[in-house]
Amino acid sequence: MSGLVTKMYAVFVCVGVFVFANGYVNVGLNKPAYQQFPGTGDSYDASNAVDGRKSDLSWRGRQCAGSDWRQTATWWVNLTTIHSIHHITIYFMTNNKPWGPSNWRTKNPLGFSVYVSNTTDRLQGTLCYKDDNFTLDTIPAVFTTACPVHGQYVIYYNERLLGVTYPDDYDNIVGTDLCELEVYGCPATGYFGSNCSVPCPDVNCQYCHIETGTCQRCKPGYQGYRCELGKTVYVQL
Repeated sequence: MSGLVTKMYAVFVCVGVFVFANGYVNVGLNKPAYQQFPGTGDSYDASNAVDGRKSDLSWRGRQCAGSDWRQTATWWVNLTTIHSIHHITIYFMTNNKPWGPSNWRTKNPLGFSVYVSNTTDRLQGTLCYKDDNFTLDTIPAVFTTACPVHGQYVIYYNERLLGVTYPDDYDNIVGTDLCELEVYGCPATGYFGSNCSVPCPDVNCQYCHIETGTCQRCKPGYQGYRCELGKTVYVQL
C-alpha cells in the first residue's frame, strides 16, 4: 500500500496540481539540522536550509546548505518532537540562474528521496518521495510533495553508488545543495484539519491523520481501530 501511495504523490507533483490550505505551520523553521560531508565554513551550514531565507539561491549567498559532492548526500532536520506532517517543500540551489539543462546544478538533485522518520535512520521511516521520473527538463527548482504522516526527522537523501548505472542526465556525484526545506504540518499532536484546530475524534488516539482524523497510533495502553480497547494485563498468580 505504501508503494502505491508514494507513486500517487509523484503523479501529483509532476502535474503540479497541489493546492494546500494556509493553516499549516512550517514546523521545521529554525530547528536543528545536519548534513553529511559539510562544506567548509558556516556559509554552507546545514541550518541555512531551515532559516527561512530563500532570496539568494546561490552557493555564495549564505542562505543554502551545501555539502562536498560525494557518492552519497544526506541532510536532515530534527523537529525535536513528533509532528503531524502534511507536505514538504524544497528549494534547490540554482545559483540564481535559469533552472534546467543550461544550469549545471540541475543534475545534482536528480534521483533524490525524502523520508520522514522517528530516528535519523531513513530506512526506519516512511518514504515520502523517490524521484525516478524527473529529467533536466522536468525537475522543478521548487519541489513539493505530500506526506501525511507523523515523525520527528525529515531526511533528504541522494546517491550515486559505484557500480550502479544511472540515467545520462545524472551527475556522477551528489551534494546537499538545499536552499530551504520547509515542513508544513500541525504544531501540536492530537489535532487535525486545515487549521490544525479539530481534536482527533478518538479520545485515546495519540496521532491521527492530518486530513481525515483517522487514528494512526493509539496512546500507550490502548489498542483497537478507534483505540477503544485497553491492553490485557496478565498477572502471574
